[in-house]
Amino acid sequence: MRIFTPTKETAFAGHPTVGTAFALLQRGIVSSSCHEFLLEEEVGPIPLRIEAGTPPLIWLRTPAIHEGRRLDGSLCARALGLEPHDLLAVEPQILNAGNPTVVVAVKDKAAVDRAWLDLSGLRSLKDMESESFCVFVFTPSSDGAYSRMFAPEYGIPEDPATGSSTGPLAVFMMRRGSISNAAGTRFVSEQGTKWAVAASCM
Repeated sequence: MRIFTPTKETAFAGHPTVGTAFALLQRGIVSSSCHEFLLEEEVGPIPLRIEAGTPPLIWLRTPAIHEGRRLDGSLCARALGLEPHDLLAVEPQILNAGNPTVVVAVKDKAAVDRAWLDLSGLRSLKDMESESFCVFVFTPSSDGAYSRMFAPEYGIPEDPATGSSTGPLAVFMMRRGSISNAAGTRFVSEQGTKWAVAASCM
């Protein structure tokens, strides 16, 4: 399968992958008794698992997550329209599970909601990175994270749900001890809440 945003082709995306798996199930191309199968994407084979039910649940295993360089927090804050003191004392970092993503940790939900990244703000970060990337802003919560994702170079001012960034987010949080013990082996990334409010006002 291949995946396209409004402006480019992307190597991997979580929700189109799961959606394609549902379409294959509905058409009988993949059987619900098949339990596991692969979808070949530009990033490579993506393993999927079917959990029987009504409707069935589709689980995917994210591609290998590569950790890239760390970025200057003050520069990221300015690009997002925030102040350096809005960020947690954790360096932003590029992680990549098919789509390079700059992960930025901020202090609270209010800072997440104030954040915004347009092409002008992105250019201040692009001086240090040649390939296209997304910017994922989050704050830790009691059961995981409250988050937003911006990808203006992909033709997506804000994405309400981003599978290819949530896997890297989990790695980022685990490596820095940001996931609450209450979350156990699962955590919730609440994403798109601010986007939904803005969209309803349009």
